[in-house]
Amino acid sequence: MRYDLAPYASDAFSSRGRLHVEEGCKTRSEFQRDRDRIIHSTAFRRLKHKTQVFVAHEGDHFRTRLTHSLEVAQIARTMCRELALDEDLAEALALAHDLGHTPFGHAGEKALDEAMQSCGGFDHNEQALRILTRLEQRYAAFDGLNLTWECLEGLVKHNGPLTGARVNEKHKGGVKPFFLDYCAEQDLELADFPGPEAQIAAMSDDIAYNSHDIDDGLRAGLFTVQDVLEVPLVGPIFHDVMRQYPNLAGGRLVHESLRRLIGRMVRDLRLETERRLAELAPQTVEDIRTAKAPVAAFSERLFSDLKALKAFLLANMYRHYQVNRMAAKATTVIQDLYGFLLSDPQCLPDDWQHADLQPQSGPTMRLVGDYIAGMTDTYALKLHRELFHPGGIYL
Repeated sequence: MRYDLAPYASDAFSSRGRLHVEEGCKTRSEFQRDRDRIIHSTAFRRLKHKTQVFVAHEGDHFRTRLTHSLEVAQIARTMCRELALDEDLAEALALAHDLGHTPFGHAGEKALDEAMQSCGGFDHNEQALRILTRLEQRYAAFDGLNLTWECLEGLVKHNGPLTGARVNEKHKGGVKPFFLDYCAEQDLELADFPGPEAQIAAMSDDIAYNSHDIDDGLRAGLFTVQDVLEVPLVGPIFHDVMRQYPNLAGGRLVHESLRRLIGRMVRDLRLETERRLAELAPQTVEDIRTAKAPVAAFSERLFSDLKALKAFLLANMYRHYQVNRMAAKATTVIQDLYGFLLSDPQCLPDDWQHADLQPQSGPTMRLVGDYIAGMTDTYALKLHRELFHPGGIYL
């Protein structure tokens, strides 16, 4: 661990601690322990078979939630090393940021959210907090992983403060969001920004998925290199590589271009973050939390270019008819599983039958939602075949 951190970095040695007091570790900092607990969790292992855009069986080389989380962690650690922030906390947040996602990516989350409207809906960030504080049951003394205050607040607020409309929009069905209930036990100070490491982890997420979605879209044949040549930010980089290496083969052309794209975004993030830090001149991490704007951000120029890139991906990838077909099938699987298990919760595994099992009750709806949200793509498809196509699993 490093000791030469910036004065406004999160400090593992002065952490606000854990909800359940534990004896310290002689060989690891508190943030290192957080990271290790996340890596050893069941939810983290499941990320191997959870996808973002493509369903698991579509191909072996598309990103999964696990490979994406590792890419985010690598970028976040590099950024924090450059900025003298705590690398271990940033890595823990990067590895945990996708734990709450359902199977089948955003299509699965949308389907589960619609099914659960009357009990508050479903939100993957909120689900990650449920997993880390309730659903992971590994330790004798407490539910969840009992992570540090800094790790939990960074996870909940990694996209910014949770106040006003951002809280009200989560009051679906008149149900209070879980993170508000949790804050009654351990106040995560929702009205403030998170610490700098959480902000860096969130921006690293943007860098990772913007670059790897181009890679996956090209690999899947949803668009071509010629299509991206006119896209701001990306197109000029491809042109530069093609001029420098006119005979470079397709796969190597893509990799060389995307590694430069990642480097360009990382450099821009570092320079803009350094500029904002110099302007704010924070003396403590609390100065960053109570600032009027985030300190980690892209420059206005790059932010504008990324908006154009995201518009391209929305039109050519996320709304591509092949992706729409996969999303429609995923929606059907989630809806079928949720309806079946809600109507007959006795079909839940024995270790899940620990709540009020009266059909249509709030606790049962949330329990079924927790169970389905934790499924991998492959398990959800397998269970759907078993329940709705008897004998089909043997074909």
